[in-house]
Amino acid sequence: MFSHTEFILFGFPGIVAYRRFLVIPFLSVYVMIWTGNFILIYQICVVRSLQSPMYILISILFTVNIFSTTSFIPKFILGLSINMTEITLAGCLVQMFCIYFMAIFESGIILAMALDRYVAICKPLRYNDIMSKQTLVYLVLVGIVRSLIFASPMVILASYAQYCKSHIILNFVCENMGLLSLACSDISKLQIIGLLVRIFITIPDSGLLLLSYSSILYAAMKIVSGKARHKALQTCGMHLLVAMLIYICAIVSSVVYRMHARVSYDVQNLFNAIYLMFPATLNPFIYGLGVKEIRQSLKRSSKRSLVFSSSIHIHTQRCT
Repeated sequence: MFSHTEFILFGFPGIVAYRRFLVIPFLSVYVMIWTGNFILIYQICVVRSLQSPMYILISILFTVNIFSTTSFIPKFILGLSINMTEITLAGCLVQMFCIYFMAIFESGIILAMALDRYVAICKPLRYNDIMSKQTLVYLVLVGIVRSLIFASPMVILASYAQYCKSHIILNFVCENMGLLSLACSDISKLQIIGLLVRIFITIPDSGLLLLSYSSILYAAMKIVSGKARHKALQTCGMHLLVAMLIYICAIVSSVVYRMHARVSYDVQNLFNAIYLMFPATLNPFIYGLGVKEIRQSLKRSSKRSLVFSSSIHIHTQRCT
């Protein structure tokens, strides 16, 4: 049976006349993601006071943001600007794997950050013993292995499907449901596996996050110092809100895809873009600038840069 090995990514098909203008928002968001995440990664790496497990986990999260968006945004921008919309089946599967792997790994890192905050607030005297370098390495490795276990089956099974309906994917990324909609073989098992992966990631992870942050908030309410209590409540509340928004976006994106008969392709693309790009855009503000220590470190670095540039300017004027 004939099966397509090359496809065309044609996202937002309902606005063909205006698709090129999508370069502006997508490129702007991509530059913002790279700039915000990279600056904060660099800051955490060079400042000694930011070498604790919490900040290392935050830097890993920012790295995931960069890699996850780089796996699909440049390809879409090239498709819009110079009509490079073609992608091979192998390239499509690689992109799909990167997206799912990074999404699952991001969820694991957010869980590890919640564990770190739980130990710091609920068991402060044992923090250094529990959140050691060995524990940090273990958490990251578990996150990588878990991501491989859940992301690989969907991609491997999708590679065996026969794609003979069409070679046009009406999405700006290679997404599991979008690719499988072109298959002419029985895909019911693949759809069930994809749904189970979403369930086994979203429900346990969101449940563990709620449990962890509930314990943190309960412990914070018993803190005598009003200032310390307010800081703990504000930080944990914001982290929990962002994490829940990510999981809600994932669920909504999945539901919208399964309602393709009643929802336009443009709406599907929009929800997919929000799900894939929203966390990477928001994380630097919440987990970076929203953290007092990182914010103060950035201010000190900015002041040193201004002093250094001013001294160079004065020295240049004297020489001339």
